[in-house]
Amino acid sequence: MSTRIGILGYGNLGKGVELAVKAAPDMELVAVFTRRDPSSLKIATEGVPVVSVKDVADYKDKIDVMILCGGSATDLPVQTPEYAKLFNVVDSFDTHARIPEHFANVDASAKESGKIAVISCGWDPGMFSLARVYSNAILPDGNDYTFWGKGVSQGHSDAIRRIKGVKNAKQYTIPVESALEAVRNGENPELTTRQKHTRECFVVLEDGADAAAVEKEIKEMPNYFADYDTTVHFISEEELLKNHSGMAHGGFVFRSGKTGADKEHNHIIEYSLKLDSNPEFTTSVLVAVARAAKRMNDEGLKGCKTILDIPPAYLSDKSGEELRAHLL
Repeated sequence: MSTRIGILGYGNLGKGVELAVKAAPDMELVAVFTRRDPSSLKIATEGVPVVSVKDVADYKDKIDVMILCGGSATDLPVQTPEYAKLFNVVDSFDTHARIPEHFANVDASAKESGKIAVISCGWDPGMFSLARVYSNAILPDGNDYTFWGKGVSQGHSDAIRRIKGVKNAKQYTIPVESALEAVRNGENPELTTRQKHTRECFVVLEDGADAAAVEKEIKEMPNYFADYDTTVHFISEEELLKNHSGMAHGGFVFRSGKTGADKEHNHIIEYSLKLDSNPEFTTSVLVAVARAAKRMNDEGLKGCKTILDIPPAYLSDKSGEELRAHLL
């Protein structure tokens, strides 16, 4: 029996979820929900309705998992607890500093409704989180390092676009090459946030906007830019579309650790991603997690979870027998 999926929001993430659901043999797209006028939106899947978010409650018994495709800055802190009252939900909330707060809000809502809500899925948080937990468990005496990029951060780009006076923006996260090499060489450097990454922003202003004020707001934004060396470029819409329309991203997770009676043996675990499309990879994770969310709820589990709480086999469309025979 197919897992019935709803998509809430039809930007880059919503379109990516649609593609991932189409590629999954055990998934069925039931509806796409939008804050826009539904008649103005054409989706890629034939025969699937586009529905106003005002009517989302009408689908309470028609959807197994609602995948929430809003931004972390202002959408998901409101949407995830709200829609967990009606559905099993999955989100990609990626403001690391606010995950405990978001978890608590969503957990209260999902426990009350008897639903499962899996938050902060994607690649970081998400796949990188798993890499950090596995490597910490294996090498308890060691150091963690996470590097992102070079690539387009959807969350940071979205945060800039929400600033008054900004028409459009792209933000690149860039690892500091010397820091990356020091970790890879096993030097175990002590690195501050600022020493690991720089951030580069390309911003299109609305007519009459105050460039100095926008730049100041970007550079002082907590959780996003305040702790980094950030460069802001103001460019035309044409230049943004011509030179900054790609969605590539990636990164590295390292665990550098020691074993032995005298800590004489060094080990480095390295997990890396090289992504042509950040949103399409992120949403491929969301759809796999949606599969697990339904299975967990079917077993009677409720409340908020993260990818760290999901048995790996629940993410796969393969049976236990197939997994043991081919992937174990």
